[in-house]
Order: sequence, then structure tokens, then C-alpha cells
Amino acid sequence: MPEQVLLIQGNEACAEGAIAAGCRFFAGYPITPSTEIAESLSEKLPRMGGKFIQMEDEIASIAAITGASVAGLKAMTATSGPGFSLMQEGIGYACMAEIPVVIVNVMRGGPSTGLPTKTSQGDVMQARWGTHGDHFLIVLAPESVRETFYLTIKSFNLAEKFRVPVILLLDETIAHMREKVVLPEYTELHIENRVTPIVPPQWYKPYEVTTDFITPMAPFGTGYRYNITGLTHDEMGFPTNKEHEITSKMNKLRDKIMRATSDIVDYETLYTEDANTLIVSFGSASRSVKEAVEYLRSHRRKVGFFRPITIWPFPEKELAAIIKKVDQIFVVEMNQGQLIDEIRKVECYHKKIVGINRYDGEMITPNQIISKIKEAR
Repeated sequence: MPEQVLLIQGNEACAEGAIAAGCRFFAGYPITPSTEIAESLSEKLPRMGGKFIQMEDEIASIAAITGASVAGLKAMTATSGPGFSLMQEGIGYACMAEIPVVIVNVMRGGPSTGLPTKTSQGDVMQARWGTHGDHFLIVLAPESVRETFYLTIKSFNLAEKFRVPVILLLDETIAHMREKVVLPEYTELHIENRVTPIVPPQWYKPYEVTTDFITPMAPFGTGYRYNITGLTHDEMGFPTNKEHEITSKMNKLRDKIMRATSDIVDYETLYTEDANTLIVSFGSASRSVKEAVEYLRSHRRKVGFFRPITIWPFPEKELAAIIKKVDQIFVVEMNQGQLIDEIRKVECYHKKIVGINRYDGEMITPNQIISKIKEAR
């Protein structure tokens, strides 16, 4: 597709990114504020030879995209907080069975039905710990419409490369704001596809522990027959109660992510070289933070900014190197305090950490951030 210049919403940019990444299957259930993703893909996917299915609920949606991925398609669903909660067991199944899928969660106010049309960043911990048991997945959070397009592509790339569910955390602000976006030609994009086996079917071990802990994945229907289960399983995919096989499987789920953090983790910094005060934020809240930082710098305050683009795995080492040089840290997020707990784990230099929070469904403003920082001084 040739280069396009569009004025689009974040949700529309997400749909465009999915198409560009090679997504050819979407299953979902309409829920505010994510519905435009489904609407866009219901029009675009059939034209690309793909499939769009509106399911009866979010449980069916996560099951459908998992099955489509097993059949060899790049698959995605999109939802918001309540639907995301319903998907958690299915996300755990995809983690255990090592099935690559992309789940877009457009955050809104909660808990329960909460604030369907208002913005929030209250699903940070649900994205990491929503499903039960020890599991490791990847979560990305964009701050703009343009970045939504590219992080959607990256979500598919990471899912395919690491055979893992990847969660894209938008929020209502990013989802519904419109910005000018230049969509590149698809040939200019880096697209990852899952590695498939080169050995004959009779030699294939679908969960073999390889040197990089990522086993080639054979699509069903290509002559490779193997067992898939949510039970802890051996290298052939069959349930096991043998201690060493259980430990090996669980270590594999961890190590394929945690030993590759340098390839996964992404972040942004601003004015951190000389900063004695650091602000940490992510997603749409970081837009207000950047304006606040520029104001404070113009008034001779040495303020820097750190934005995790990859929320999980959290960029601990990268943030720790900056924290070591500053006197105090402010964490700006649109919830009652979720990311701040992760930063407290990273911070081991006894620095002052202050949360700046808003959770009434409205965007946090630069003036609110500036006022809180001045008060703390």
C-alpha cells in the first residue's frame, strides 16, 4: 500500500497498524471505548482476504483468536476493562500453550462498569498480573496516534517472535483523539513472522527447549500433528507431573522473555542528563508531563522525564541508572497509584518518590503537575 497522510483516531491507527503487520483475523465484542477498532477491521479485513467475527462475548473472543493463531493466522482482539477481565483465563491459556496473539485494551474508568466514556490508566497491574500463576507476557503503551500505529505493528512482531500474548494498552484519550499520521508504504516496515519447523513432522517437538527458549511453531493443517493443552506439559505437549519437566516448562516461559529484555524493552527520556528531579509517566498522561517539563525547565528547574513504552517487562535497569543521579521522583498516572509501586521496587537509593494522580475520568493537566511539583519543593 502506498504512503498515506490521514487525520485519524488512535483506534483507527490501531486497525491500520494491525493490517500492516499482517493481521488477518479479528474476533471481538463491542465495548466502549474500543469499538472503532472492530468497526474499522470489519470493513478492512474482508478486503485483504482476512476474517472478522463479532463474538457473543469476550471469553469467546480470546478463544477464537487463539484458535486462529494455532491455524497460522496473525490474530487480534480489542476490548476495554470489563471485557479484559473476562479474557484473563484465555490469556493464561495462550501463555501456557505459547500461542502468539495481540490483545488491545483501551482503558476506561473502573472498577466494574465504571466510566465507559472516560479515560483512565487503571489496568496497568491487571495487564501484568490479571491471569493466575507465574506467567510472563509483554505490554506496550503508546502516547500518540502515530505511536499507536507503530506499536500495534511491534505488538504483532513481538508476539510472533516470542510466541507470547502481547497486550497493547491504550486509553480513551489516545483512542479517540485525532492526529495527522503519515502511514508509510508497507514495504518500508519491518514485519516479523513466526519461525516454523524445518524438521519432518515425526521429529517435531512443539515445545522443545531451544537455546533461545523459542520453539518453532507449526500451523495446524500443515502435516504437523501435536497436542495443545493449558495443563503444564512436556516437550511433546502432553500433560506431565514430572518435577523436572514442570520446572523446565515454567523456566522456558520466563526465560524466553526475561533473557531477551534488551530486545523487548523500549523507553523515552527527556532532559535526564542534568536532571535533579525526575518525572515518570506513560501513555496519554505523558503528553501533559512533557508540557509541564518544558515549563519547569524554562523556569530554571532541572527536571527530566522518563517514559516506559514497554510497561512489562518494566525497564528496571534503564530507569535505575537515571534514578541514581536525581534527588526526587514524581510518578504521574491516571489512577490511584499502580506504576509507582514498580518504581519503588527499582529505587534503592532512598530517594523521595511522590505520586501525582488523577482518577475522575479526565485528563491530568500540565498545571496540576506543575503545582504538585512546586508544592513538594
